[in-house]
Amino acid sequence: MKKIKIVLFVLMMPAFFVSKAQTVTPRPKLVVGIIIDQMRYDYLYKFESLYGENGFKKLMNEGTNFKFAHFNYVPTYTGPGHTSIYTGTTPYYHGIIGNSWFDKKTKKMVYCVEDKSVNTLGADDKNGQMSPRRLLSTTITDQLKLSTNGRSKVISISLKDRAAIMIGGHMADAAYWYDSKTGNFITSTYYMKELPGWVTNFNNKKLADKYSAGDWKLSFPIEKYKQTLPDEAGYEEDVFSEGKTSFPHSFKNVPAKDKYGVLRYTPFANDLQFDFVKSAFKNEKLGQHQDTDFLAISFCASDYVGHAYGPNSVEVEDLYVKIDSLIADMINLLDKKLGKGNYLMFLSADHAVAEGPDFLKEKNIPGGWFDPHIVRDSLENFTTRNYNNPKLIESFSNSQIFFNRQVIDEQNLELSNLENVYAQYLRETFPEIKEIFKRDDLEKEIAGRTNPNLLLNGFNPVRSGDVIFGLQPGFIFARGGQDATSHGSLYSYDTHVPLIFYGWNIPRKTINKPVYIVDIAPTIADLLKIQEPNACIGIPLIKEK
Repeated sequence: MKKIKIVLFVLMMPAFFVSKAQTVTPRPKLVVGIIIDQMRYDYLYKFESLYGENGFKKLMNEGTNFKFAHFNYVPTYTGPGHTSIYTGTTPYYHGIIGNSWFDKKTKKMVYCVEDKSVNTLGADDKNGQMSPRRLLSTTITDQLKLSTNGRSKVISISLKDRAAIMIGGHMADAAYWYDSKTGNFITSTYYMKELPGWVTNFNNKKLADKYSAGDWKLSFPIEKYKQTLPDEAGYEEDVFSEGKTSFPHSFKNVPAKDKYGVLRYTPFANDLQFDFVKSAFKNEKLGQHQDTDFLAISFCASDYVGHAYGPNSVEVEDLYVKIDSLIADMINLLDKKLGKGNYLMFLSADHAVAEGPDFLKEKNIPGGWFDPHIVRDSLENFTTRNYNNPKLIESFSNSQIFFNRQVIDEQNLELSNLENVYAQYLRETFPEIKEIFKRDDLEKEIAGRTNPNLLLNGFNPVRSGDVIFGLQPGFIFARGGQDATSHGSLYSYDTHVPLIFYGWNIPRKTINKPVYIVDIAPTIADLLKIQEPNACIGIPLIKEK
């Protein structure tokens, strides 16, 4: 009997060890990140009466809804916003201090993703000469690739190049963006040598032509749009050259050469992008591999429409009604193809948006446009009067003064003294300016997740200027008359955005404690059991079921 037990034990040993070896930490098949460009938090509720049950409401009711999520730095722009969400850190560490900035080495303004060393794929123009090479840290998508030795597939898609590239990270299998010259989705040779056949086939369908042949009509009768009437406002942009800004909108008066660009100012741009997302999902077999894949999406038509018409327009309300349907279609697609609960989704925004200064004026609320050209001219005149050399200031951009180190040495000036002199001049000359910080002050501090100095968190010691300022509430650093509104400030109207996690291992909860968008990447990393991005300062937010 003893011999029989020994034999049975020996026979069972291989099965025991095989079983142990096959034990794998469960992970979702796919992570889907959705960023909606220029989405304010209150849009979840402001337009709620027109939403269906299977879009935003489904995410809020069945996921974890963080109602008090904020950006913890300025400037609140597209490039830094997408980057900060996916890196889990701020411009202080990841280096993307604006959509563009003054480069101290080349003495020129540089675009955050421009890269002349690569070429366009998908169009015969320069709009694909882009890459993530200016990004100084890793992203959550990079960390996923690193954790699986590259086996996980990462695809990022947006209308905007900077959005697609920053969320794709350094190691994306592909980042695709919309080319407003051709109506195609394009990429660069940074990612691949030639376009996949499915992308070429998609572009050959010329869907942008089909969409730009249609009229933008409201989803419901005008009386249903109770949050945003009237439909005509003097500060709205006549995007379609119609002589009006009320519905319906038609492409009839738009020149043929401009139609692909104007398409971005309509819900049709989101529809076109979603068509491309579905094609990528199918042809790249996302969620069907041994390791977790990542589909990073940024819908940007909302930013174009928001700038042109403002957050209180019928155009914005109707756009979000249509985005709600699109979110429902996305959830339905994933449920059918991967199975409910087999994918992890998050939804947020790269920044919110201010009430337009002209709108505020109508309501007797303080605010206004703060023209950067007036500030630049004033600084140049001040410099000429006091230092007899306008080249002392190399650049004035992104609310920052950059001093010329060569001129400082030649004239035997002290940088710290210049910082004090110009800070005092700004304070005495422009009442629109609220706070001013000097490089000497900022370099003594370290950025952090809960640091109350949002200008410090957005300051990069290598790339930023020498004197940096922020405006009073209600003021926008831009010329009036070009847009209905804009963004970029440290106030809640620009920093407060939606944040919802949904799907795999996500409990049903509504939480109103303060959290930050830099917490998104470490939350995903924690759920996937992988390393967070290398400059991450955020914390995990989700306690698994």
